[in-house]
Amino acid sequence: MSWFKRKDKGIQTSTEEKKDTPKGLWYKSPTGKIIDTKELEQNFYVSPEDGYHVRIGSKEYFEILFDDNKFKELDASLESKDPLKFVDTKKYPERLKAAQDKTKLKDAVRAAVGKSKGKDLVVACMDFSFIGGSMGSVVGEKIARAADHALKNNIPFMIISKSGGARMMEAALSLMQLAKTSVKLAQLADAGIPYISLCTDPTTGGTTASFAMLGDINIAEPGALIGFAGPRIVRDTTGKELPEGFQTSEFLLEHGFLDFITLRKELKNKVNQYIDLILNQPLRA
Repeated sequence: MSWFKRKDKGIQTSTEEKKDTPKGLWYKSPTGKIIDTKELEQNFYVSPEDGYHVRIGSKEYFEILFDDNKFKELDASLESKDPLKFVDTKKYPERLKAAQDKTKLKDAVRAAVGKSKGKDLVVACMDFSFIGGSMGSVVGEKIARAADHALKNNIPFMIISKSGGARMMEAALSLMQLAKTSVKLAQLADAGIPYISLCTDPTTGGTTASFAMLGDINIAEPGALIGFAGPRIVRDTTGKELPEGFQTSEFLLEHGFLDFITLRKELKNKVNQYIDLILNQPLRA
């Protein structure tokens, strides 16, 4: 004898009455760990079971770094143009418009100034969701202007890199940003203003060849992919098998390309601690 019996047979629920599980309630990390998205947010977007650092954007990094999430965005209205009249599967302006509509961002970087542990900090943070975090003219210009703001007001500067490399739709114009941003960082160095570079997953291409590796302190998140060309291209070019963990944060730290790796929950304290040490000022609690 069964425990339960169906009272009515042939029950059917109309499409309008069916209830779907809301999307985004759970997150599954690449290692297969499942976590509630609210818990993930409260844990700085890091999976508590395996320590996997989920990719996040400027919105989340600003929340982490700035006191009470209060900041002033710099040059928020800058947008890319189409000087080369570039067309691939679609026109470049159409691709830009689609990316802007999808991400609600103007381009692949946002710059802001605000208090971090009570003192001013200028942060330029890249967003991978905008055309793969590609570096075009606007990215280079906003970073240069953010550096100018730091230089003018004697404020420490930080760049958070998350990029697939130079934006092919702007060709040589995007490559020029490597030199422009590097010059601005040299000016900060001459003025004795600290510059901290944070490499996150992924940091590749022109960003790695310029501002991502020019910090007074170069740091990274655990497990981030960092390199110029991707592992497959390096393997095909050299014809050699790559060592385990090649181009991860841990590999680069071991080979002297990074100063240290920091957990995201410790990022704010670590960044400000090293700023205090560089400037030879009392350490903030």
